Parts: sequence; structure tokens; C-alpha cells
Amino acid sequence: MSLVHLGIIADGNRRWAKSQGLPTIEGHKKGLESIKKLVDGAMRNGIKYITFYVFSTENWGRSEAEVSYIMKLAETRILKYAKEMKEKNGRMIILGSKDRVSPKLISTIEKAEKLTEDCDGITVGFCFNYGGEKEIADAATIASNVEKEITPETIRKHLYHPEIPDIDMVVRTSGEERISGFMLWRASYAEFMFVKKYFPEMNEDDIKEILKEYEKRNRRFGK
Repeated sequence: MSLVHLGIIADGNRRWAKSQGLPTIEGHKKGLESIKKLVDGAMRNGIKYITFYVFSTENWGRSEAEVSYIMKLAETRILKYAKEMKEKNGRMIILGSKDRVSPKLISTIEKAEKLTEDCDGITVGFCFNYGGEKEIADAATIASNVEKEITPETIRKHLYHPEIPDIDMVVRTSGEERISGFMLWRASYAEFMFVKKYFPEMNEDDIKEILKEYEKRNRRFGK
């Protein structure tokens, strides 16, 4: 069974920076480089969807300076990266809530998604201002207003970007072994892999290791 959708909980940017004697913000900048390397590796290995968990709804609780920097980084880099993805026939999507996100950043996100919407190569997703419980709650709220009956199928129809398939493998970096609300619906039958590397240390070769591990798994989906 091929790995179609890879989810990555991008953890350890701050700890990597600390280990290198660098400011926290350098970890986030380095993490962006790892995203590009992993996407390139995914493309070369036939993965159709790769989704990164980059900013959770709980991350607003970090220092004001760090949150401000992450928001500014998103404003300046999202559209630029979307243009790079378009050249590679890659689609970019953002999954998350608009709550507390500035109108300027929301506009930038919409432009990035619009720019790449017709690309049919790899789809790169970013869970930004994302919470798994909130996604399901938001979907249920919409479904209750437009559907005759609330079922798993009607909830699924109203998830963020409902066209995106379930995740086959979730990888979390930095040695932590928990899901932290990542894609709770789509990861219900995902395989899990925990690696000790900090996220800024990840590169294309890690995609090959992930695929090797995935090939060892026997997915039964409860059967």
C-alpha cells in the first residue's frame, strides 16, 4: 500500500536553536528550509500530499515576541513559497481557523491558495492556527446548519479542505511522542513514527527513511 498522504508534526525548532546557541527565531527560519527539503523529497518519491503542523491554536500562549515573529514570517514567506510551488506544479493549502489571524495574513493566505489552485502535482498543506478539536467542532457547526442528519460523512464534508484524504503516516520530530491535536479526524487510522531529530535537522533523505518504515507496517484498519 503506497503512502499517499504524509503528515509531519514539525517539532523542535526552538530546542534546535538553543542547542546551537542561537536565538529562537533562527530555529523557525531553519525549519522553513527543512520544509522545502522534505517537500522536494516527497515529490521525488511520489507522495501526493504532505501536511505540516506548524502553528497550533495553543501556540498563541508563547511569548508575544515569538508569536509576532512567526506571524511576520508567515506574511513574508507564504506567497513567496507559493510562487516556488507553482513553478513545480505544486498546490499549497492552509488548514486552520481565521480567529486572531490578522486580515493582512488572511489575505496573503488566500492569494497563495488561489495562485496554486490549478496545480495538480503534490499538495502541500500547512496546519496554521490549527486545532484538531476545533476543526471537528467547526465542521459540526456548519453541518448542523446545512445537513439533514449529522453523520461521520456529513462531518467529513465540512472539514477544512475536505478534498484532502486521510493521513497514512504521521511523523513527529524532536523525540516527543504525542499527537498534540494534529489532524484528529484524518489521522484516526494513521501509522505513527517518532524521530529524535529536531525538525530543522530533517532533509530529503528522511523521506526515504519514512517510506522504508511505512513499508514495514501492516495496516488493517481495525479489520
